[in-house]
Amino acid sequence: MRNKRGRLILIEVGVVVAIALILILMMPVVLSEFRLNLLGRFLSLAIVALGLDLIWGYTGLLSLGHGIFFGLGGYAIAMYLKLQVPSGELPDFMGLYGVTELPWFWQPFYSFSVATVAVVVIPGLLAGLLGYLVFRNRIKGVYFSILTQAAVIIFFNFFNGQQQLFNGTNGLTSFRTLLEADINDSNTQFIFYSLTVVFLAATYGICRWLTSGRFGRLLIAIRDDESRVRFSGYNPTEFKVLVFAISGAIAGVAGAFYTLQSGSVSPRSMDIAFSIEMVIWVAVGGRATLTGAIVGTLLVNYARTFLSEQFAEIWLFFQGALFLIVVTVLPDGIMGWLQSQKMSFFHRRQQIATYPTLEEDPEVQHESQNFRN
Repeated sequence: MRNKRGRLILIEVGVVVAIALILILMMPVVLSEFRLNLLGRFLSLAIVALGLDLIWGYTGLLSLGHGIFFGLGGYAIAMYLKLQVPSGELPDFMGLYGVTELPWFWQPFYSFSVATVAVVVIPGLLAGLLGYLVFRNRIKGVYFSILTQAAVIIFFNFFNGQQQLFNGTNGLTSFRTLLEADINDSNTQFIFYSLTVVFLAATYGICRWLTSGRFGRLLIAIRDDESRVRFSGYNPTEFKVLVFAISGAIAGVAGAFYTLQSGSVSPRSMDIAFSIEMVIWVAVGGRATLTGAIVGTLLVNYARTFLSEQFAEIWLFFQGALFLIVVTVLPDGIMGWLQSQKMSFFHRRQQIATYPTLEEDPEVQHESQNFRN
């Protein structure tokens, strides 16, 4: 059994590495520079989709506020990029609003190392703090989703209204250099694209590792029957806070790579609509599959690009129709449907012996019948 599992893991690792090499070595030959940059952006969005699948598909926590963590990661790297100016000068937009001294919280972002750590730590800590405040009060289900959406509104309005600190609605744009390299140069952009592919593969590996062993089985148990997990001696709050923090950190990394390749970050990344789009990507691809999160992200975003180019005025109707079809016809998403047809990619959906309610447990039913007799 162990040998078989080891072979499956090696095969999966080999497939992931092969796909990564194809994306890095072959796609630049096939695609134009513009299309390659577009693919890089979509792959960075797939990273945040993996984090969302980790908490929604496996843990049952539907977050409608992941745009917060995505945006914070983007702003963290963007603040470093905006400080790549001659000594003593301020970012260009600050002069427009009469700012004469760099705000204190901008100071650490002169350092690339600090900015890199902030991309992961700030979204992760915020997600952990928010999760702790919510989960310790045993808030879950639709109430958790509403709270995350409310948090999005708060952060969106804050960044949107801070013209002097973050350039308000326009966000941070016009980046020039990163570690003395021209950020708009095609070679630099190819490095960003390659790093995005590598981090996507690494994020997939981390999520697979987290969901394959005991930790993954516990997350699924929390999703299916949290009360039963609590009665078994575990504290679901700690695990939910941890997995939510990890998911937030993953979203921050995705936001940083997207910002590097798009050349800007704005409060629009924290908009409610964008956070809901992330949910659509995972739903279309298939929850609790990981590969589905990637496939759904690429499919929906490429469909949006193609339809917006061909049908600029009605492409949103196509996107809405796609989501409705998936929800009504393929409730488990594309990858979930393929797995049900025994066309599994890498692994089948784990069948865990948990039950939505205790009353459906065969042992509980048997004891109940004996008690009545």
